[in-house]
Amino acid sequence: MSKKVITPEVTEQPATENAQQLADIDIATERRLVALYTLQLVDSEIDKIQIIRGELPQAIQDLEDEIAGLQTRISNFKENIAEQNDNIIKRNSEIVDHQAMIKKYEKQQDNVRNNREFEAINKEIEFQNLEIQLCERRNRDANNKIKELEQHIQAAEVLIKKCQAELDSKKSELEGIIEETKKDEIRYREKSAEQEKYIDEHYLTAYKRIRKQARNGLAVVTIDRDACGGCFSKIPPQRQSEIKMHKKVIVCEHCGRMLVDDDIALKAQEQLNK
Repeated sequence: MSKKVITPEVTEQPATENAQQLADIDIATERRLVALYTLQLVDSEIDKIQIIRGELPQAIQDLEDEIAGLQTRISNFKENIAEQNDNIIKRNSEIVDHQAMIKKYEKQQDNVRNNREFEAINKEIEFQNLEIQLCERRNRDANNKIKELEQHIQAAEVLIKKCQAELDSKKSELEGIIEETKKDEIRYREKSAEQEKYIDEHYLTAYKRIRKQARNGLAVVTIDRDACGGCFSKIPPQRQSEIKMHKKVIVCEHCGRMLVDDDIALKAQEQLNK
């Protein structure tokens, strides 16, 4: 009597389910590629707005720094003037003291008993007069210094007025440009934030790094005449075929930029125009 062999049933995953999973992966990758190129289009538009503003923000900053520097210089000049005036007052007080000493010595001369005492007192009077002359000379130098500093202050104030007028003009010009482009910039920045949601963190980090390093700000480019749209290096046909399949993010072997085909570029443009 033969024994019946029982084989365990093997449940195989339906082919349709595997195909669906692969299709979902392809859709997710394609959505990521569209988001990356849309982000590039958005950031390029923001770059254009920044170009329209030109060097105005930097020029405004330079003028503000120059005005602040001039104001600091004026403050230092005024402190120096105050110090000179304090020294003048102090020396004037010393002159009064020296004059009092001279009067004291002159009275003593009336009561001297010999030529030796007279000569000694006379030398003290001469010394006090020399001290007075020294104080007066230093006061004249201080007054001349004060006049010089006041001239520097006046020149700095004139320059501040000139810089302030130029600063007001440039600020007004920049505000006008910002007002004109504000709506577009807000819309583009909202688009940027929206597209970043569909991009994995490591791809987003790579995108920002490449964009920062690239002179033209392009991190994601299309294929142009069989070449990278960023560095213009030739892309082999096999590589182009892989790019068109939208199964993964492919970068240029020469410049590291992310590459997309015209189909992705078209879908990204539609996203931008929504």
